[in-house]
Amino acid sequence: MAGDAWIIGASMTKFGRYPDKDSIDLASEAALAAMDDAGATIHDIQILAAGSLMEASNMLGQRLQKQIGQTGIPVYNVANACATGATAVRTGIMAIKAGEADMALAVGVEQMGKMGLLGSAGQARSAPKGFEPSGRYGSVMSVEGVLGTQLMPGVFAQAGMDYASRHDGVGFEQFAKVAEKNHAHSALNPLAQYRKVFSLEEVMEAAMVAYPNTLLMCCPTGDGAASVVLCSDAKLKTLDPDVRRRAVKISASVLTSDPYVESDTAQPDVSTLTKRAAATAYEQAGVSPQDLDLVELHDCFATAELIHYENLQLCEPGGAGDFIDRRGPWRDGAIPVNVSGGLISKGHPIGATGVANLYEVATHLRGEAGDRQIEGARVGLTHVIGLGSACGVHVLERAAS
Repeated sequence: MAGDAWIIGASMTKFGRYPDKDSIDLASEAALAAMDDAGATIHDIQILAAGSLMEASNMLGQRLQKQIGQTGIPVYNVANACATGATAVRTGIMAIKAGEADMALAVGVEQMGKMGLLGSAGQARSAPKGFEPSGRYGSVMSVEGVLGTQLMPGVFAQAGMDYASRHDGVGFEQFAKVAEKNHAHSALNPLAQYRKVFSLEEVMEAAMVAYPNTLLMCCPTGDGAASVVLCSDAKLKTLDPDVRRRAVKISASVLTSDPYVESDTAQPDVSTLTKRAAATAYEQAGVSPQDLDLVELHDCFATAELIHYENLQLCEPGGAGDFIDRRGPWRDGAIPVNVSGGLISKGHPIGATGVANLYEVATHLRGEAGDRQIEGARVGLTHVIGLGSACGVHVLERAAS
């Protein structure tokens, strides 16, 4: 068995909309840039894992090879909902840890264009006590029913409302503060899909999608790709000193799915997945949540980010509202969260997201994040959740100087 796996190259395209490019164009751009960042070529790569929710069944990896080099290596095409990219990376990590490869390339890509909010039909209903917005915040819409919903706006709206009903100090304003933060963070990220700052009032006054998430509290669809080059301990020791200096250690790589439970609802459980994955990752990495210098988590909706503060143990149980109120997850807070702008503003090309989160954290640990740099960052965590269900958590650490 090999030892640790390391990220030695990382890249991502700017997220946005590319009507003149296809997914292979985007994946090629990210893959070639990651290999260049690692000082490697396709001839150094011994396994390719290609992630795309919409194109994995179309032999994405083999088609990508026709652009970046066909060397006969094993190719894994991965689809795992919003955890697709993280699963592709984990595929490469497992090959390295099994001793089957010294160097792996993982790519995540999606071309979604304007697909809407992943489904947003539903029926109007009254907000629960304590959540009633004034008329200026628009109509109240929730996508739910007795048996729940598989439409993402409704799933995460209900998850947020359930959390708020059980904990004091959580309401419409606390959820909106999450989006206010992420839009502000994205203004510093040149690769973000959107870079406009919005006030808290603007977030709250935007069109309602699924209460309590307004339009500015929902992630956009779009196009983009991200890629990392992974290598083993043994391989790292043979590489150029500058590559070794910039290498980022993967201290934990965890993937979970839902355990079976008796329930009278079909509503997906968005918390159990993350809690189990996070607990395992902290134990595997030998770190605590308080050791984290930054976190990139799955904020497909503002409600999702807020409940994941607790799921990832970034705050005390029931303390997510207080955590955002005291600016704990801002860039200058106790544990910065989604300094990239998150899915809400950086964008969410599904297959690319899990790899892009790793790119973001690795860039900070290398001290190369520019205006958004978290100074002195040494340990970071990435998290993605794909309902269906899959949750991927990785802990990264800066190489010892």
